[in-house]
Amino acid sequence: MKSFFASSLFLVWFVSGTWAEKPNVLFIISDDLTYTALSCYGNKVCQTPNIDKLAAEGTRFTQAYCQGTYCGPSRASFMSGYYPHATGALGYKSPRPQIGDRSTWSQHFRKHGYHAARVSKIFHMGVPGGIEGGGDGADDPDSWDEKYNSQGPEWRAPGDGETLQKNPDGKRPVVGGNTFVVVEADGDDLVHSDGKTAQKAVELIGKYEKMKKPFWLGVGFVRPHVPFVAPRKYYKPFKPYSKMVLPEKFPGNWDDIPKAGINYCTSVNMQMDLRKQRKAVGGYYASVAYLDAQVGKVMDALEKSGMREKTIVIFTSDHGFHLGEHDFWAKVSLRDESAKVPLIISVPGKKPAVCDSFVELLDLYPSLSSICDLPEQSRLQGKNISKMLDDPKHQIRKEAFSVAPMRTGFLLRNKNWAFIQYGEKLPTQLKGGFEHGRNGIELFDMKKDPKQFHNLANSESHQGTVESFRKKLKEKLAAIRTNDL
Repeated sequence: MKSFFASSLFLVWFVSGTWAEKPNVLFIISDDLTYTALSCYGNKVCQTPNIDKLAAEGTRFTQAYCQGTYCGPSRASFMSGYYPHATGALGYKSPRPQIGDRSTWSQHFRKHGYHAARVSKIFHMGVPGGIEGGGDGADDPDSWDEKYNSQGPEWRAPGDGETLQKNPDGKRPVVGGNTFVVVEADGDDLVHSDGKTAQKAVELIGKYEKMKKPFWLGVGFVRPHVPFVAPRKYYKPFKPYSKMVLPEKFPGNWDDIPKAGINYCTSVNMQMDLRKQRKAVGGYYASVAYLDAQVGKVMDALEKSGMREKTIVIFTSDHGFHLGEHDFWAKVSLRDESAKVPLIISVPGKKPAVCDSFVELLDLYPSLSSICDLPEQSRLQGKNISKMLDDPKHQIRKEAFSVAPMRTGFLLRNKNWAFIQYGEKLPTQLKGGFEHGRNGIELFDMKKDPKQFHNLANSESHQGTVESFRKKLKEKLAAIRTNDL
């Protein structure tokens, strides 16, 4: 049964056998946040009490994967409802030219009685450049009734800064761009973009209290994306940086992986010695602590508004981030630290749970549409995972799929294996047929080798597994090409 009173006060929602007011949706997304940095995911050093509180109220997913391992493709994917290679939105532009008049996630809600708004980065925005400028980035105007950008000083913030990347003698000044820079900043939270984002979100929640229609509010924080900039107080728990523990180092870790499997940012090419690596981890954690405090402000405002019990809250990141695992840093890699994301969904009336079943960020659009009783769209390439919120053992996907467009790399990840293949070409990239690339393969036994140290792709005893995954990948890539575009 569907409601057809989309523009009136009589919007309804079916809950536990009774009709009630349709729920609001609060979508909170961080930028470059690895699940390994959150205390609710097991981190013992970086404490994130506000995100932990949300996890304790909702369902925390332990096997959630992004569909693109850097910002632009990931955000275009979950907002459009298509895999990156279905639309060709593989860079840092809006997917609108590819999807035409099809609705984005927030636009679908907007068309069915919701007020849709965003604060800061939901679609791609360049960090730090776009945040310094305060522009819209690759935003999609049709997705919103109102939108706000949160300008900030980023690496130019007054304070104590150090460039960690390619600065072996320490003489390189603090620089901009997509660079590993740590700034222990002067001033309070509101000096920076995320503080302004939280403040605007709090303001909007107060305004929406009196609104006679439900809202879909996207709150996009830019931390912990580089530069690692946060007020000084957030650095105190992580100093001196010498106490930061780096990930396990495995001798010869790169010897058995293809060249494409070595990430674009490494301890070697970034010229970061152990001191700089430890400071990078400390700076990242300080940025996460600052992010967590802003999430707390937004959630406190929701509680005080009286709307918490009629608001679905989602917290996630666009992709993960390496913090020295395998001597890799940043995103793009298809290893778990980069491809897996934190995901928490809190629905009023649902019991708290931990779900270990595989999900994708692409699943958010159809799932939230279903929960809010909006019309189904068969074109969406994600799956409805809403049953997992009642039964965390329920399984929709046997494996998750992610891509690294920069490397033409693809990941298939199930409970036993992580299979990565580079150099594959899609049917859409050829005049006809399908080309099997074999520029490099990685296969990891996730039961015996969860940290992904030993590539088994060239092991004679694992060729059956490799060929099985190659066949699955071929089928997956063929299925991604949709006639609806």
